[in-house]
Amino acid sequence: MGDFEYKQVLVFRADLKMSKGKIAAQAGHAAVSAAQDAYVHHKKWWEAWLFEGQRKIAVKVPTEKELGELEEAADDLGLPHSLIVDRGLTEIPEGTVTCLGIGPAPADKLNRLTGKLPLL
Repeated sequence: MGDFEYKQVLVFRADLKMSKGKIAAQAGHAAVSAAQDAYVHHKKWWEAWLFEGQRKIAVKVPTEKELGELEEAADDLGLPHSLIVDRGLTEIPEGTVTCLGIGPAPADKLNRLTGKLPLL
């Protein structure tokens, strides 16, 4: 198997300082929700991503503002995505926007949007 043609990017807010466990839980929410959006609206992308091994990349942005800008750009580009808002049951207040899942989608499309973001 060569390079991945499809991937999913999970974008986290660096300013929240969430624990590793909280990040893992939020990553699960973002990955599943964005993949569900892809399944509904871009089934061929979802199937190809599933077949390739479900590549995921975790990156970060400084604040909620940048996360919102990424969500808007993903929407404008027609990329499957899901913004995650926490219920406030553990370590952060209810209504806190924690992360954004984008894709699965063609890697080249995602790279144009998230390729310069630092890894989490």
